Amino acid sequence: MKPLIALIALGLAGCASAQPASTGGIVSTNPCSDQLLLALAPGKVSAISHYSQEPGATSIPLDLARRYRATAGTAEEVIALKPDLVVASSFTPKTTLDAYRRAGLKVLTLDSPTTVVASRDQIRSVAAAVGAPVAGERLIARIDRAMANAAPRDTRRPATLLYISDSFANAGPSLLTEMVGLAGLGDASKDFGLAFSGNVPIESLVAHPPRIVLDPDPDGRTASLRRRVLGMAGYQVIEERFPRQLVNCGGPTIIPALRTLAAIRSRALS
Repeated sequence: MKPLIALIALGLAGCASAQPASTGGIVSTNPCSDQLLLALAPGKVSAISHYSQEPGATSIPLDLARRYRATAGTAEEVIALKPDLVVASSFTPKTTLDAYRRAGLKVLTLDSPTTVVASRDQIRSVAAAVGAPVAGERLIARIDRAMANAAPRDTRRPATLLYISDSFANAGPSLLTEMVGLAGLGDASKDFGLAFSGNVPIESLVAHPPRIVLDPDPDGRTASLRRRVLGMAGYQVIEERFPRQLVNCGGPTIIPALRTLAAIRSRALS
């Protein structure tokens, strides 16, 4: 399968008293809002975050991201672009958000949805803000179809541990956890006592080997060592690649993430 590769800060402006003229453009300052805005209103986006032009951080295809101007991440640069709307994340420093507002810019801040329902709500909120409600509903319909297509046809749920990077594994209430369940996979993180995402070292994995291990970089040093140790212990653990780009965001990323998880389950149970 070809997973959708999709997008993943700012400083205080000293000249925040200026009132920029409207240009009709939207400036996005984080990779998750980048991919959402390019799905809903690509013609209105005047700049995206620099993260979306970096292979390890983007949640959109690089060739698409590189068609757009990218900001380096300073409030001065964003203000100089004179956008109609700045879309920032809830992690943006308050001083930066204050600088935008003092400069007369309209700001929309987005959090990180931890459920599909919350992601649907965010899509509708952003679609309304950028004047694209129809595109928002189309995207939601695609997500709903992806959920229906990923739903398992039987009750088998192979225990699955999803590593985000190296030995750091997903756990607890997160969008990733929900998608793993929606695709008919079991959440093995509970076997390691994780209430939230955290480290699962090789020693712990050997003590409670799951059926499936998902890793963003199966050829990396940590994954290779993990595979070798499990093999030496005689365990037949299925290892599959789950691209890092599918971990970063909700919204459009939900679609390829569910498709990938469902395909992994199908291969594991075939």
